[in-house]
Amino acid sequence: MSFNQKAKPVQAGIMSALGDFARNKRGVAAIEFAIIAPILFAMYFLTLEFGQAIDVNKKVNRAASMAGDLVAQQPSITASEIDAIMKIGGAIMKPYKRSSPTVTLTAITVTDDTTPEARVVWSRQLKDGTAAPGLAKDSTTTLPAELMIEGAFYIRATTALGYKPILTWSKDGAKSAGVSAMLSLDNLQMSERYFLRPRMSSTIPCDDC
Repeated sequence: MSFNQKAKPVQAGIMSALGDFARNKRGVAAIEFAIIAPILFAMYFLTLEFGQAIDVNKKVNRAASMAGDLVAQQPSITASEIDAIMKIGGAIMKPYKRSSPTVTLTAITVTDDTTPEARVVWSRQLKDGTAAPGLAKDSTTTLPAELMIEGAFYIRATTALGYKPILTWSKDGAKSAGVSAMLSLDNLQMSERYFLRPRMSSTIPCDDC
């Protein structure tokens, strides 16, 4: 038997093994899943996170609208009533509770001076669950140009929230690393502001504010 005759079976064996390897698809699905799964899970959780963020942003809007509307319906009001209304606004955020909103209610009047100014009549603020005076009485503030009407009276309702994504927080409230943290979205600022006119009277006094 020649050398070439001995080499042929060896070459045939190698080619057969290579053919079997090329035809064997076991494990391909597992490899594809290992590559694609992290991307799918990341997309799922980010979609879930953004959906919740949109819902919380709507609640921030609703809290400002509701608080301002309740005050605008009163002919007069007290500090304790304003504080209760602001707490109702804060309760709208539930079940979200990773951070608390700041709710501010301010009564503003436009002076009848030659150059009208927007002045604070009274102001209350709810921050970190505690109610306290807001802007100083008779201090000047800002209004949109179209609202600068002499003698006008407004209730300005403002809510602000530093949104904390669930992906960056553990169940006990401790901050942890997550996708949102890496994207610098771990304190997304949300805010809303409404201006309302009194419904029952021309002004809404608060004697003990």
